[in-house]
Amino acid sequence: MARRLRPVGPDFVERAPLRLVFAREVSAPPEAVFRALAEDVSGWSEWFSAVTLARPSDGGGGREVRLRGGTRFEETVLVSDAPEVYTYRADVTNAPGLRALVEEWRLTPAVKGTRVQWTFAADGTAVFRAALTLGRSGLGRAFRDAVKALDRRLASTSA
Repeated sequence: MARRLRPVGPDFVERAPLRLVFAREVSAPPEAVFRALAEDVSGWSEWFSAVTLARPSDGGGGREVRLRGGTRFEETVLVSDAPEVYTYRADVTNAPGLRALVEEWRLTPAVKGTRVQWTFAADGTAVFRAALTLGRSGLGRAFRDAVKALDRRLASTSA
């Protein structure tokens, strides 16, 4: 059953009760990574294996995302500052125990490409927070695999 989450702003990334931060370097330049994140929303299912459907909504100001296992999100894009920051908030979900969620993708130039940092900032019930803390390594692995696949995808499209 889908329900509305607490509306929070981009500053929630810094003050959320639960913050999971992951980073990895890729060979693609920040502009290409940003385009894949912010402009090619429907392409997410091609490189992020947990995503089964992603599509822009509200003329690009929102997103609809479905994950493996049936979790769904309706999201609002909060920050789209090319090529450095892409941030969105989950507004509606069927994920149990979740009360607020903001995800931030921060891109910084690196010696051989881009440093991609993903912050998963959430609030939820005690059970939700405990489960997410226990699942941190799996979420980190999903991020690393996704960014690696995105880098391969971007390399093949620029060749």
